[in-house]
Amino acid sequence: MGFFSPHKRHANKFNYTPRYYDPAKEEREQRRLELRGERRSDEAKSGEYEPGQYIRAKREARENRLAQEKKQKNSDKRMNMWVTGLGLILLVIFIYVLVPRIGAIFEMATSDSNAKLEERQMKEYEEFNPYAPIVIVPNDYQEGDEIEIVE
Repeated sequence: MGFFSPHKRHANKFNYTPRYYDPAKEEREQRRLELRGERRSDEAKSGEYEPGQYIRAKREARENRLAQEKKQKNSDKRMNMWVTGLGLILLVIFIYVLVPRIGAIFEMATSDSNAKLEERQMKEYEEFNPYAPIVIVPNDYQEGDEIEIVE
């Protein structure tokens, strides 16, 4: 059972042992470098680690990346704006030029068909004579011809 234990547990503690800084040793090393002529100025510390160096480098890289993404996003927005504007202009041209022509074509088709239909109906009405003899049209097959059904 994990709840009741005879041994008392302590909270997690950090095992931190601070480093010892010896200023006298630091001065001795610096004087030796000066005597040898190898002393580097503070600006030229290329190989040494500066506190916060990696954090600053990451921050600067992130800021540069975000600036580039922002420029790219702005150029994409401009491009989308131009494409949308061009699409709207083409739509307006289509509506202004082609739609009336298409409507006129349909109107002509319906008016022609209506006029032809009325004309044909009037012609049939005038020609119809219920007392006229019925014309019988002969068939094109001879008697005795058999019709073949193929399945």
